[in-house]
Amino acid sequence: MNDDNTTQCLLFPNMFSKRVVARFDQRQGSSDGGALLRKAADRRYGLMACLTSCLQDERQLGKIDHSLEELLAQRVFAIACGYPDDAARLASDPIHKLLLDRDPIAGTDLASQPTLSRFENAVGPKELYRLSEALAACVIQRPAQRLRHRVRRVTVDLDPTDDPTHGAQQLSFFNGHYDTWCYLPVMGFVSFNDESEQYLCAAVLRPGNA
Repeated sequence: MNDDNTTQCLLFPNMFSKRVVARFDQRQGSSDGGALLRKAADRRYGLMACLTSCLQDERQLGKIDHSLEELLAQRVFAIACGYPDDAARLASDPIHKLLLDRDPIAGTDLASQPTLSRFENAVGPKELYRLSEALAACVIQRPAQRLRHRVRRVTVDLDPTDDPTHGAQQLSFFNGHYDTWCYLPVMGFVSFNDESEQYLCAAVLRPGNA
């Protein structure tokens, strides 16, 4: 199929009093403008910096192109935007570069998929535990400040949920209740006093037959 089969210009005659033209020939474009709100939220709450402080960088300094905070932020923002496996396509995306404080056009590309994979596989159980503690602390801190520490009751809700798998991933098993091959992570939520709002504070990955 020819890659240049997208219509580059559309006219909308007889619909408006003025001529309206929609063009699709911008070279540097992105469909994730809303992700800037996530960047603004992180700048306010400092979640990425807090989580990065739980990690140890044992790489050789002379061979590093991407800091741990950049790798973590790139992975988190990609997943939040619905792209868990599109690192190669997003490496030059202007919005995703902007999320990491790089020039959206002239800035260097983001980390490749192999670099992200090495980053994820380098994190051990102790670091994961510290990350979980930091995440829970950040989640609890905000309502504590908002309610001025006037909390009479804290409700912890633990919910397992299926995460379907498609392949031969380790610890992926068939679950009869969900009728699929999956992981079965358990999610921890907290709520305060009589508020209906729940806040995700913990997530533990478990085998599909847990």
